[in-house]
Amino acid sequence: MAKNLNRQEIQAIVNLIRGWDEPKITWAAICEEVQPLVGKKPTRQSLSAHEAIKAAYQAKKDTLKGKSPTKPRPASLNAAASRIANLEAELAELKEQNRQYKQMFVLWQYNAYKHGMTESKLNASMPKIDRERSDNEKR
Repeated sequence: MAKNLNRQEIQAIVNLIRGWDEPKITWAAICEEVQPLVGKKPTRQSLSAHEAIKAAYQAKKDTLKGKSPTKPRPASLNAAASRIANLEAELAELKEQNRQYKQMFVLWQYNAYKHGMTESKLNASMPKIDRERSDNEKR
């Protein structure tokens, strides 16, 4: 039986998957490589139960199959350094935006709880729009 994974272990596994350099990736191979990180060999099911691990695995699998764009090769080191700086700045902006969204979600979550909203009400689907109806039927 595999042990429960904590956040640090999940992040380490995601980083391992992102840095995978073999031509093929499988759950069995990941389980073997993860064993030294977590101290016990996890099962495929316990790894795929974590959304971050599953998403990293699928992204890496798509990359290895050629479904994702290949790494662009800059013409020079200066161009590469400039691109890295731009991407790091964009990443910092997106992290801050994500932090603000999380903060807003916590506020909304509290207010929904305070006003008696249930999870089923919050997860209710959007009403279907009848696009076949004519304008004359509205009047």
